[in-house]
Amino acid sequence: MTRIVVISDTHSKHSSLVLPDGDILVHCGDFCGRGQYQDALRFIGWFQSQPHKHKIFIAGNHDLVFEQGSHYDINLLTNILLNTDTHYLNDSGVTICGLNFWGSPVQPRFFNWAFNRDRGEDIKKHWDKIPEGTDFLITHGPPYGILDEAPRVGGFDNVGCKDLLDAVKRIKPRIHAFGHIHYSGGQTFPMVGYPTTCVNASVVDEQYNVCNKPIVLELAEDKQILLVGTY
Repeated sequence: MTRIVVISDTHSKHSSLVLPDGDILVHCGDFCGRGQYQDALRFIGWFQSQPHKHKIFIAGNHDLVFEQGSHYDINLLTNILLNTDTHYLNDSGVTICGLNFWGSPVQPRFFNWAFNRDRGEDIKKHWDKIPEGTDFLITHGPPYGILDEAPRVGGFDNVGCKDLLDAVKRIKPRIHAFGHIHYSGGQTFPMVGYPTTCVNASVVDEQYNVCNKPIVLELAEDKQILLVGTY
């Protein structure tokens, strides 16, 4: 059995979290507040200090240094991770405990944040890179219609990516973990007709207050999901 702890959208408030034990710790992006180098460096130090044997993270729209920072800063940050148990994924994958992970930071364009892509072909080309056989998909943003409700004037809108939803239906991962939309954080959703459980692991609310607990998943050796819960 493999126990995976999932968090997202900590926005520099990671030190206030109490994380449950597990084999793998996953962060779905937005670990920074303003996206500066020192902000990211502090997160990496905290993330690497956690007792989980393996750690995986992607960037989010607030983590500007990983896309808009200098090559020097990006190289410094990624070099810290070399030959460690911490993996940074950017349209890339890693196999851990027999599970194939794939991570991408991109999300539909919203203002001028990091890893923004226009809806349609511009973002679809990233989802087309997700390989068959992916067990655990990590994206910063949600697929359309699944844990993607955001408050708007007069009600709520589904703001997820339709092309990402198509990709999830094609790949059929066991888990699809994301964050980005704080309002829908701390929830899980089993996709009807598919073997995929979706997880919005944002720990903060719309006012950036930490309010949601980490989500824990337990997978059997045959990759069947045994448990999904918050701890």
